[in-house]
Amino acid sequence: MLSPEVNCWRVARSNRCSLLVDGEAYFKAVRSAIGKARRVVWILGWDIDSRIGLVRGDGEDDRPAALVEFLHHTLKRRRGLRVHVLVWDFSMVFALDREWPPIYSPRWRMHRRLDFHMDNEHPPGASHHQKVVVVDDAVAFVGGIDLTKRRWDTTEHAADQSGRQDPDGRRYSPFHDVQLVVDGDAARALGELARERWRVATGKEGKPPRAIDTAADPWPEGVNPDFREVDVGIARTMSPHRGRAEVREIERLYCDTIAAARRYIYIENQYLTSAAVGDALASRLQEEEGPEIVIVQPKSKTGWLEKYTMEVLRSRLLGRLRADDVHGRLGVFYPHIPGLGEGECVNVHAKLMISDDRLLRVGSSNISNRSMGLDSECDLLIDAAGDADAERAVRGCLFRLLAEHSGREEKEVQDAIEGTGGLLPAIEGFRDGERALRPLDGAVPAEIDQMVPDSAIVDPEKPVNPDTLLDMVLGEEPPRSVGKRLAGAAALLLGLLALAIAWRWTPLGNLLAVGRIEALAGDVAGSPWSFPIAMAGFVASSLLVVPVTLLISVSALIFGPWQGFFYSLAGGVLSAMVSFGIGKALGRDAVRRLAGRRINRLSKRLSRRGLLTVITLRIVPVAPFTVINLVAGASHIRFRDFWLGTLLGMGPGALALSFFADGMVGVLRAPNVRTIAWVGVLAVFLAGGGILASRWIRHGEKQGTGKEEG
Repeated sequence: MLSPEVNCWRVARSNRCSLLVDGEAYFKAVRSAIGKARRVVWILGWDIDSRIGLVRGDGEDDRPAALVEFLHHTLKRRRGLRVHVLVWDFSMVFALDREWPPIYSPRWRMHRRLDFHMDNEHPPGASHHQKVVVVDDAVAFVGGIDLTKRRWDTTEHAADQSGRQDPDGRRYSPFHDVQLVVDGDAARALGELARERWRVATGKEGKPPRAIDTAADPWPEGVNPDFREVDVGIARTMSPHRGRAEVREIERLYCDTIAAARRYIYIENQYLTSAAVGDALASRLQEEEGPEIVIVQPKSKTGWLEKYTMEVLRSRLLGRLRADDVHGRLGVFYPHIPGLGEGECVNVHAKLMISDDRLLRVGSSNISNRSMGLDSECDLLIDAAGDADAERAVRGCLFRLLAEHSGREEKEVQDAIEGTGGLLPAIEGFRDGERALRPLDGAVPAEIDQMVPDSAIVDPEKPVNPDTLLDMVLGEEPPRSVGKRLAGAAALLLGLLALAIAWRWTPLGNLLAVGRIEALAGDVAGSPWSFPIAMAGFVASSLLVVPVTLLISVSALIFGPWQGFFYSLAGGVLSAMVSFGIGKALGRDAVRRLAGRRINRLSKRLSRRGLLTVITLRIVPVAPFTVINLVAGASHIRFRDFWLGTLLGMGPGALALSFFADGMVGVLRAPNVRTIAWVGVLAVFLAGGGILASRWIRHGEKQGTGKEEG
């Protein structure tokens, strides 16, 4: 089954190997192993959270429970120990679900022998998804569990599990996952994998640990080996990037494993969207004497993004597999837990496959296109063929998982499978229990299915050019004439005026007491501290990415058009300089993550034609005000060009916007032909100026792009 350089990277011997089921078992085991480390610990992950508790309740000793505090405690006890933590430099889509920003968190900077780095050496749209922990090259953990929040759970997955809370004290739904722990040559090979990934991400060579006393065994306490003296295959996915060759060992290993099955294939996986794996499964279902195929999935996906993407793609693949299941050998299930609330289900996050009491596969790869060719992945496979003890252990892992999902004893599951002759009838026999595997329909409403594009966009297997992606999703935008743009501006103006009239002559006016607002504005404007208050407000608001146009309008409302204009111009320049300084301090690598390729081109143009480019961007911003400032700070633009360009570029727009905001107050106070006409003129000026400037900057961008790409 295992063929190096074909369906795996390497085959290495493991003296001991064990399957760890669910977060409670894994967190305890990894804590025990790291606590015994003497030389070096490598932690690779898709995500990490310094605050997570590795043990819950009273714990088992006096060592800290929280991850980073435990690492600091261990480093203090072991003078020669180093800990390297490498996690994906994540997409901002996930920012609200993560400890942010981890790279600047003082928790990761409190010890000089704790090295923390975020890995952005991957193509656009890809992620580093491997979950690997290696201790002294002697023990290694691989699977689907990151050392982050909302991963800990017990095998009971009880609805009222008290320990299932994230570091912020919020409850989360039951979470099911698995991890494999190995030692010996397999652990040493995984140490080599970790060092290579560190080298690519940081440019620094990671050295293997020096010889360690063999008596210092970091094998985790309380973990009894399921396997002894077995060969372990290590398979990877790596997308091509900066001269790095593409690696698709995981995809090939999936297809080979499915093709080799004779009696059954048991799968637990977070996703089911891979075209290659779907083809392999469909082919086996069409065979007259093919294997049973049992797939365990979450009942529904978590979060709106997955619900409207991966769940739809799963529904499509399930429809195809069911159509090909002409012999009735496919079963797709979800774990049912009594007492869960509306919308809750067990989040099956595992990436596991067991086949024919022979093959056990655990890793980080989902059955998705991304895991086949785009994201970095690492899987382990044990081929127990010909080894009676190892085959018995593979069978024991299957019984353990089915017993957990069915709320039964392992012996009951074993007797049911052996008595009925198959997995599907045994699962069906347990279906009426309170806790059971129940059939998964997986269908989605037709209107949602029609909204979701092809899997090549939602779940790509290769890097996608950002411009190509936009064209695929949005299509080409038809050119809009100046007349249509002005018509749109006029429609917006009419809407604003209609709203103003409604405030003036309908009961809605009670919600807007202009007199009260003016009184408040008068108090602020008349204060001797008005200028520093305004400057502080501008700087703080811009750092929170509040639109600068809104800040200018508020200044005009409080201080009047002329004073508001001067205050907003001063505040804009000051806040721009502050965020410029932050961008300079963060550096290019940190800032370029904010907006991708277009901003990277902008950085080059800023350094080449600084003053003119800054003026242009202040007239027609192509990104939020604060983002432009950060990018400018990280580029090679001269500070003088930046602040002068900001002053000159913001001036006309700030002046027009200040008088427009003041005019809108006039319309609210006394709507008449004069005030409405004045606001209309300003609106046309703003809209027309924006259109002309937009054409100018696009023309300049095309010329600049042509020169750069040529």
